[in-house]
Amino acid sequence: MSTRISPRMSRVGFTLIELLLVIGIIAILASIVIVAINPTKQLGDARDAQRRSDVNTVLNAVYQYAIDNNGNLPGNIPSGTAGEICRETLAPATCTAAGDVNLRMLSGTYLVSLPTDPQYATSTGTLYFIVQDTNGRITVSAPATEQAASTITVTR
Repeated sequence: MSTRISPRMSRVGFTLIELLLVIGIIAILASIVIVAINPTKQLGDARDAQRRSDVNTVLNAVYQYAIDNNGNLPGNIPSGTAGEICRETLAPATCTAAGDVNLRMLSGTYLVSLPTDPQYATSTGTLYFIVQDTNGRITVSAPATEQAASTITVTR
């Protein structure tokens, strides 16, 4: 007795329904992964981490300058109201607007170059601010945060 294979059983491959079902499952899993990774938040967190690092770097450079100069801080750090640190690429005469702070003397010896905000820095300013309080403590801040609830600030 010979067995006969019906034409339906002899087909090899997937049906349209099976293919659509697999594609749908892959799409759902891909969307879950993209939401879990959230690249926008990850990039914002990375830029905020850079801002924290930059603020600490500037503050360390200011105090290293003071150590090397008998306790004297750079003379143009404002008291009371924070001033924006100018870009080092500007000519010293250009950094004269009210509140601008020229810290070029830190470049080369204490810093490779003055850091700038990774996203919002302007052509003239770094978008990092510095101020000296009445007790002589220096505060460096980065107000343009993305993921942090408030301004990134370091005081010493």
